[in-house]
Amino acid sequence: MRDHTRAEQAAGFLLRLVDDETAGRIRERTGLPGPEDPQVVRRRLERAWAWGNLLPASVVLWILQEDDPDLNAMVWQFITTDAGLRRAVARGVPFGSGRTAPVPVHATLRGEEPAIPSSYVRLGLTGALRAARSMGAARAAASMVLASDDWTAVAAADAEGPLPGYARWALAVRPDCPPALRAQFGSHPKFAHRVRGAGVLDGPADYARAHGSAAHVLQVLSMGWLLFPARAREAEDALRPLVHEHLGDRVEAWAVLAQLMDTFHGTAPELITTAGAIA
Repeated sequence: MRDHTRAEQAAGFLLRLVDDETAGRIRERTGLPGPEDPQVVRRRLERAWAWGNLLPASVVLWILQEDDPDLNAMVWQFITTDAGLRRAVARGVPFGSGRTAPVPVHATLRGEEPAIPSSYVRLGLTGALRAARSMGAARAAASMVLASDDWTAVAAADAEGPLPGYARWALAVRPDCPPALRAQFGSHPKFAHRVRGAGVLDGPADYARAHGSAAHVLQVLSMGWLLFPARAREAEDALRPLVHEHLGDRVEAWAVLAQLMDTFHGTAPELITTAGAIA
């Protein structure tokens, strides 16, 4: 059992979107390896698999939505700059839809909650947000927004009188910020572009279609069944029609795709259509 390369993992994800017979024939003709052993994949996760760069904020949220203590401990390293998510994980705040019971906190994370900001102690939640006059102060205050009631209180406070720009931004780039509240903070295309640049995405389908580079995105998606199984199908459904249309059972197209994978800088749909066109 060996670790597959990034290109092999990425191509393997796309091969899962065609039927087993076609996938087997493609693997035989192109030399692409078969599915990875689940234990190998799990070991890669346990030793902090190097994705090459930090995961987008929304991908981290999809993992947290599993409300799995082991996954929370694994993803902890990817939220070093988000005190709000760290505080929520350390307190066992659930992220999954409809869940209200606390999530058990992994033994390695107990006692790891970030310090409570003094502005929150003195002024309360909305008071600390309104008093924020720097990005650091805003992030600290925003880190105390945890449960749905907190987000409701923030939305009401902003509707009553707009929060400072720093506070709005610190909250908007939290991946767990309710979409309606983020829209309340700003609707200009430049604002949406900046939020997206901060790693906040519409969902797994958006990640699969429009985020780059293709090899990195597909490599992450190849582990969706372990990292965020509840949301993984959304990404699969987004790419399946393109795979069937441009790659299908064409061995040459799959061979081109494997050759392009490591050097292609565009999105996954662009990679798929390019490979099909070249073949």
